[in-house]
Amino acid sequence: MLNRRTLFATAGAIVASPAYLRAQGTRLRFAVGPFQPTPSDTRRAFEPFFRHLAERLGRPYDLVVTNDWAGIAIALANGQADVAWMGPWGYVLAHHQGGAQAIATVKYDGNPFYHAIILARPGLTISSWPDGAKGLRISFADVGSTSGWLIPTHYFRTRGIDPKTFFQYRDGASHPANVTAVANGHVDLATDFDRNFNGMADRGLVRRDEVKIVWTSEPLPNDPLVVRAGFDPAITDRIREIVTAISEGDARSIMPPRYTGWVSADHKAYALIEAAGVAVGRLQPKT
Repeated sequence: MLNRRTLFATAGAIVASPAYLRAQGTRLRFAVGPFQPTPSDTRRAFEPFFRHLAERLGRPYDLVVTNDWAGIAIALANGQADVAWMGPWGYVLAHHQGGAQAIATVKYDGNPFYHAIILARPGLTISSWPDGAKGLRISFADVGSTSGWLIPTHYFRTRGIDPKTFFQYRDGASHPANVTAVANGHVDLATDFDRNFNGMADRGLVRRDEVKIVWTSEPLPNDPLVVRAGFDPAITDRIREIVTAISEGDARSIMPPRYTGWVSADHKAYALIEAAGVAVGRLQPKT
């Protein structure tokens, strides 16, 4: 798996059909974040979508799977990726760092939103939430994660809690690792998002009774499809047209399970995420 320092030093696997290998034009550089437990799992789940997109555009492509969310923001800002399927917070970082633009929001079970959650060991007794959880072991995801870092950090701070001092705190884990750590009793609490937890449960990677949900956020905008600053506007429009035309039936064959298509979007759709980033001091407010 690639980290942000070596993100595009080594190309991902190149998969191209003869039809579009013959096409003229620049190779498209796609990137996707660590949505699955391993890079190979992520590639297997998400590559059919990128292959469909490249075929409809008549272009060959490279696909890189990153091992953290902030890495894609850096790649887009540096012009090392053209199009990325990424988390909302990673997108907002990419927008502020390099002018990346959201063009669509993915639908999951028919909805363009999801929820951050905090998981706990099932036998854990917390007298009141969140005050009764003081001193417990908690694992946050990496600081580029929306549901795994930004939103829970914002939630706790609005209640006068600094999670780094209130809990036995650690961060930097992937979402699947967080779920596994709670299920195995290695931590008491961990951040996650409902889509990841449901997906792991559906695949038998965790039993639903091995953890319990102790907190759920308000609805958050789902993952955006993002283009880098300066990307060809005509191709951008065509990508938006292609993805928003994906029907629920099409999605069953070219998208990961339970993803059902896309809706058109722009930066305004992620205002809630941007505001949280400003509130926790990771972004400067725009003037």
